[in-house]
Amino acid sequence: MKSVEQIIIPKWIAPVDQADSIHHDFGIAVDAGRVVAVDSASELLSRYRADSTVRLDDHAIIPGLVNAHTHAPMTLFRGLADDLPMQIWLNDHIWPAESRWVDQAFIEAGSDLACAEMIRGGTTCFNDMYFFPDMVARRAEACGIRACVGMIVIEFPTVWAKDADEYISKGLELRESLGDSSLVTACFAPHAPYTVSNSTLSRIAGLSHDLDCRVHIHLHETVEEVERSVSEFGIRPIERLRRLGLMNERMMAVHMTQLHHHEIGLLHECRANVLHCPESNLKLSSGVCPAAELVRQGVNVALGTDGAASNNDLDMIGEMRTASLFAKIASGSAEALDAYTTLRSATLNGARALGLEQDIGSIETGKMADLVAIDLSSPATQPCYNPVSQIVYSASRDQVSDVWVAGRRLLENGRLVTIDENRAVSVAQKWCNKIASHGR
Repeated sequence: MKSVEQIIIPKWIAPVDQADSIHHDFGIAVDAGRVVAVDSASELLSRYRADSTVRLDDHAIIPGLVNAHTHAPMTLFRGLADDLPMQIWLNDHIWPAESRWVDQAFIEAGSDLACAEMIRGGTTCFNDMYFFPDMVARRAEACGIRACVGMIVIEFPTVWAKDADEYISKGLELRESLGDSSLVTACFAPHAPYTVSNSTLSRIAGLSHDLDCRVHIHLHETVEEVERSVSEFGIRPIERLRRLGLMNERMMAVHMTQLHHHEIGLLHECRANVLHCPESNLKLSSGVCPAAELVRQGVNVALGTDGAASNNDLDMIGEMRTASLFAKIASGSAEALDAYTTLRSATLNGARALGLEQDIGSIETGKMADLVAIDLSSPATQPCYNPVSQIVYSASRDQVSDVWVAGRRLLENGRLVTIDENRAVSVAQKWCNKIASHGR
């Protein structure tokens, strides 16, 4: 018998494969952080001797959820400026608050709170865009969660950098420093077409090509953004980015609520990735991303929560339900974004957008053991005819019991292993008191 570190035996496994499989009474053998085998429980137990065997008789195991777009430290602004239009929310509330409060201590506290929330909800990897990405990277490493941190670029000065040259320079230094990390990578993160100039975007396009580095940008988020681009440049933002050399397989375009039919064709042709954030779009009344049509035309659609300041949570299980239901009403088809397709958008599609699909996003031999166990014995998820349907349409993140990243258990029977949850909450409460006492 071969020795392995762990054998995990749940009631069901949804590996997110091409066949939309759901395995019953199967198990997963894990060693050195990777999946060694996925097979019937009896076969695994006859072939492998495990240091530990975890039995989860009422649970489904899925690949770790990939939050494809968020601003993790903004958990500390959760609920700060609710029920406002996008531009008023951003210009009159969020940007002033960031100018006043964001520093390294803010980023550390917000990142810890976000990592605790995400791990509790089954997220094992997040794609971030915020200031002090070096601190976000450091906290992700400490918490044991995967992250792609954005090399933020914006034309105006902030606490992180004074101009585009410094943003790019500091970002490239960070990327270089992450070379040996097994958990954290970096991508370019120009904020949006209306905050980054042509010359800077063109420079990022060249660097992205030369370094084979992803580009993460808010794009076609609102009517106002598109109208402003037409007024200033005579073309819509997506066409502007195409002419600047950014529309390709490395593009991760966030929101995409304002799309013409031919633009969906362009996205497919250039193999760009769309990062769909339905709850944030709904809350800010930004518009409707045609997710079902994008999927139908072969565009890679990944799912993200956006930041907690505009969502107001980092709950990928809840996001899946919203994404699927919203796609059905928006497309006029009850078949749109079925449960398994939606699960794929929250796992493998996110990994593909980040260029990590060879290692994460599905449960396959040789991939990293990034796994989530969800207890389906709750009255809300019984009876269970189809565990994937129950996860997408009925389950809550509170039913996530266990989380592994590279075979390391970050959540065990509902208890965070790598994060002092009481401390994270206490520090966040202190920030809340300080911000509230100064009139925000």
